[in-house]
Amino acid sequence: MAGHSKFKNIMHRKGAQDKKRSALFSKLSREITVAAKMGLPDPAMNARLRAAVLAARAGGMPKDNIERAIKKAEGSEGENYEELRYEGFGPGGVSLIIETLTDNRNRTATNVRTAMAKNGGNLGASGSVSHGFERLGLISYPATAGSADKVFEAALEAGAEDVESSEDGHEIWTSVDALHEVAKALEAVLGEAEGTKLAWKPGTVITLGADDAGQLLKLIDILEEDDDVQTVWGNYDVPEDVLAAL
Repeated sequence: MAGHSKFKNIMHRKGAQDKKRSALFSKLSREITVAAKMGLPDPAMNARLRAAVLAARAGGMPKDNIERAIKKAEGSEGENYEELRYEGFGPGGVSLIIETLTDNRNRTATNVRTAMAKNGGNLGASGSVSHGFERLGLISYPATAGSADKVFEAALEAGAEDVESSEDGHEIWTSVDALHEVAKALEAVLGEAEGTKLAWKPGTVITLGADDAGQLLKLIDILEEDDDVQTVWGNYDVPEDVLAAL
């Protein structure tokens, strides 16, 4: 279970699906509203909004909810969210990047700091861990999209930089600038992606044992239960046997 794909894995691992789904819809809705406010409220003309709508569809969010979130951006009644990034260290010396969308930075900072301090982590200064990651575009496809060879060929043709395939699916990495062009080219060959977003890819990965992995996954769960937290990225890997034992 690698750090950059942990969002999907943790979603599968957790049992309280209804609660998770409601929290997920809230986060997806917030991202759609922010994306629509930052550009045109038309997914065809706004790359970030298009990515947010695709993510919402992949997450099973109803069409009405998606349209409501876009409309919220057009009106003046919508909250004003700002994007804040926190960096720090989790159990086992793992580097974490926590991306948030918030309408109250004091609340978010307090919640993130408390979650970290109570669960074996500590917040660092801005830039303290991000230098160990590369900012890239990430396009995700399910395993059913095709064989590793088929996806690799399509990604190569589309101008992607790297592909990682496993039985869980395919992760296609691009430069930040090329993300939406590559996504468009891949859609013509492989169909609609499961996710298209900017991501943090770690340069080196720390493999965790059972104790550190258990504490780290608990910390990530607590962070992700906060409505303000959009995504948690990390440079960790939890081996299958450790994950199964947990």
